[in-house]
Amino acid sequence: MTPQVPSATVRRQVTLPLRLNDGFTTVATMVTFDGLLDGMEHVAFGLGHPSANRRHPCDAPPLVRIHSECLTGDVFGSQRCDCGPQLREAVERIAEAGGYLLYLRQEGRGIGLYPKVDAYALQDEGLDTYDANVALGYAADERDYTVAAQMLLALGVTTVDLLTNNPDKHGQLERLGVQVADRVPTGVHLSPANARYLAAKAWRGAHTLRIAR
Repeated sequence: MTPQVPSATVRRQVTLPLRLNDGFTTVATMVTFDGLLDGMEHVAFGLGHPSANRRHPCDAPPLVRIHSECLTGDVFGSQRCDCGPQLREAVERIAEAGGYLLYLRQEGRGIGLYPKVDAYALQDEGLDTYDANVALGYAADERDYTVAAQMLLALGVTTVDLLTNNPDKHGQLERLGVQVADRVPTGVHLSPANARYLAAKAWRGAHTLRIAR
C-alpha cells in the first residue's frame, strides 16, 4: 500500500534568470514550499515549457532531477565527486525538455557538510564513500525523498521522467505515490579524482554507470 504523503503547498514563486559558469543561460521559476516534512528549505526550479519539449509530446511527464546539495561540488567545483557536472547537465537538459530540478538540502548523502568532510578524511585513508559514512555511525545513504514527493505533488506532478542513475530515487518516489514513467540516465562525469567514488556508486550503490573495475 502506498504510504500517505503529508501535503505541502507552494509558498512562493519567483522568476530567476540563470547564467552558469560556462556561460549557459536560461530562465527558471524558483519555487519555495510550506509544510515540508523535515522543515528544511528545499527548493524547486521550473525549467523550460511543455510546448518546447523536444523529447516527447507536450502532454508527456516533465523531466525531473532530484539533486542533493553538494557545497564542494556544486559551488566550488570539487573534482572528488560528480555532483557539479550532474547539476550543470540537469539544468540544460530540463530547460530543453521542460520539467523541474528539485534541489534538496541533503549534503553528503544526508549526513551534513562537516561529517562529509570527516568522511573525506576516511576516504583518504582507504575507505570508499559508503564505508566512510558507516564508520562515522551513519547509514551508507541517509537520504529520504519524502520531501521530493511532497514538492512534486504540491506542483501538481504525479508522473515524471526521472533524470537519475540512482535506483533508490526511483524506488522511493514510486513507493511515495509518484509514478516514474521513464528513468533517464545522466552522463558519466569521470575524472582522475573521482574514479574511485564513481566506481563505488556503480558497484556498491547499483547506480547505472558504465565504470570499469
